[in-house]
Amino acid sequence: MTEYTDGLLRLGDGRELAWRMRGTEGPVLLRIQGTPASRLSRDPDPTTQGRLGVRYLTADRPGYGHSTRKPGRGIADLADDYVELLDHHGLDRVAVTGRSGGGPHALALAAQHPDRVSAVSVIVGASPLTAAETSGLVGINAEAYARAKQGWDSLHEFLQQMRERLLNEGMAKVLDDAPADDRERMADSAWQRATAEDLAEALRQGAEGWTDESILLDRDWDFDPGRIRASVVWWHGQGDLNAPFTAAERAVVRVPGARLEVLAGEGHFATLAHTEEILRELLTRS
Repeated sequence: MTEYTDGLLRLGDGRELAWRMRGTEGPVLLRIQGTPASRLSRDPDPTTQGRLGVRYLTADRPGYGHSTRKPGRGIADLADDYVELLDHHGLDRVAVTGRSGGGPHALALAAQHPDRVSAVSVIVGASPLTAAETSGLVGINAEAYARAKQGWDSLHEFLQQMRERLLNEGMAKVLDDAPADDRERMADSAWQRATAEDLAEALRQGAEGWTDESILLDRDWDFDPGRIRASVVWWHGQGDLNAPFTAAERAVVRVPGARLEVLAGEGHFATLAHTEEILRELLTRS
């Protein structure tokens, strides 16, 4: 098992940011996990990191895990949090991954602090959706987007219910309408154990942080992707019903020089099988 260190960083505004450094040697990759998820997120294959020879730095976003909630926050707000985290670890520039809901947060960091990011890999990243795209999502996401239009309270009520289901039934049961390749991934017992641990930590405070973030993901980005100077590769499966491929196509063209790598016919979780390939490619650009 890879060694890790957990810590709690007091930010400039008084909030606390919980972080984990996994590994003891090699360059650091800042890994920004999906929605909802925590600093405990890890690779499906525990041997991947050793083969890559890197360290992983992860952090709980506001309202998740042990990080202080920040009501009304934006996506861009967290860029400053990540810079404080990098400063705490004495890191000048890092390569960054952003998966699913972490995708726009990774791009915001690159846009707001271009001198701190060497390269970015967005993996099945979330991006603004059209009404037609939201109607085709898996059930829980379709309902969440509909509730977001009604306001924070309506969305919070729904996500409180989903929190209880996720913690008691697991992700596979809640997403039983996912594409076949996603269901195959979710049927794996090791994946289920890792995801259950991650979700329990992410949602330990309740559904408030999840609601805050989901409201953000329903809106347009609050940062200018045109300011990004780091190289960006966006990896996405064409069969994704959590983050539609058509939305990813629109988002990629907003980022200067970004390249879209298509994982043909693959869903949201099935793309985890490409983790090592994606990270090796990122290291060539960092």
